[in-house]
Amino acid sequence: MAIPVKLEVFEGPLDLLLHLIDKNKVDIYDIPIVEITAQYLEYIKRLETDDMNVMSEFLVMAATLIDIKCRMLLPKEVNEEGEEEDPRAELVQKLLEYKMFKYMSLELRDRQVDASRNLYREQHLPKEVAAYRQPVDYGELLGDMTLNKLHEIFKSIVKKQVDKIDPIRSQYGNIEKEEIDMEAKTLYVEAYAREHSRFSFRGLLEKQSSRMEIIVTFLIILELMKVGKILITQENIFDDIIITSNLARG
Repeated sequence: MAIPVKLEVFEGPLDLLLHLIDKNKVDIYDIPIVEITAQYLEYIKRLETDDMNVMSEFLVMAATLIDIKCRMLLPKEVNEEGEEEDPRAELVQKLLEYKMFKYMSLELRDRQVDASRNLYREQHLPKEVAAYRQPVDYGELLGDMTLNKLHEIFKSIVKKQVDKIDPIRSQYGNIEKEEIDMEAKTLYVEAYAREHSRFSFRGLLEKQSSRMEIIVTFLIILELMKVGKILITQENIFDDIIITSNLARG
């Protein structure tokens, strides 16, 4: 009849490794990797769990231990400074960090338990003590302050606020978005071109009521020229631009 063996429950592979190091009373900086790996593999052989995430963590650490074991059998690797690298160094660093966080969590848990045992009495003061307010000596509070001094302080504060105002930006109004119906404006320009056949570009722009309409009209003229619906000519530099329409009248 097999003797049932109860396995200790560990929070993860690092927790198991720390247990094995403490159990074998070995130096964490000089881990006997062969012995520890054998004990670790023996444990996970007896590990009973249906959680594949937990099992995969232990298997990844097993693969890491086997890799370190193999690397220790090979010639030592040398870093850029000419020093021999210890294959166990990265694992030792992880174990030290885990050990520190584990002890910190235990310390915090103990403090939480201790804090739960502390009881505090509610504050209870006599009504006359709670209602007491220290009297204010307005004469001492004002000292040598006068109305003139208060007025000077007020003027200096106002002046500082005025100095903070940007003399240029403060003149700007609110920036408002002007909505222009591009499709409707395009139909307007095309209709204008059909009606006039040959017209002044400056004259068309002067008929617009806002800067945004001028910009949109200019863009529409460029697009109509691009697709060949209008032709633009200018005899001399700085002369008015003449637009000739290729759009047939309806």
